[in-house]
Amino acid sequence: MTQFLPVATAGTSIWFTVGYIVFIVALFYFIAIRPQNKQRKEQEAMLSTLEVGDSILTTSGFYGVVIDVMDEVVIVEFGNNKNCRIPMQKAAIVQVEKTNKD
Repeated sequence: MTQFLPVATAGTSIWFTVGYIVFIVALFYFIAIRPQNKQRKEQEAMLSTLEVGDSILTTSGFYGVVIDVMDEVVIVEFGNNKNCRIPMQKAAIVQVEKTNKD
């Protein structure tokens, strides 16, 4: 009759499992959550410096010039037509190019 010896004890198995879960959570944090938070902070910093006269690019690919800045809304003029002024959310702005005010 052959007797089987356990490969790992129950305590070792539990700590290995806990360590594995901690490793997966840390990996997920550094791959997904941390870069997203960094990008969000950069976006907020960019939008906080938004001023009248800045050229912007929207999420839909339109270029425009900021006419008025409010809390969460900006008025943007698209093209050379002075009648094409559209209110839009600040969150829809992906790029800001500052104008040179001398």
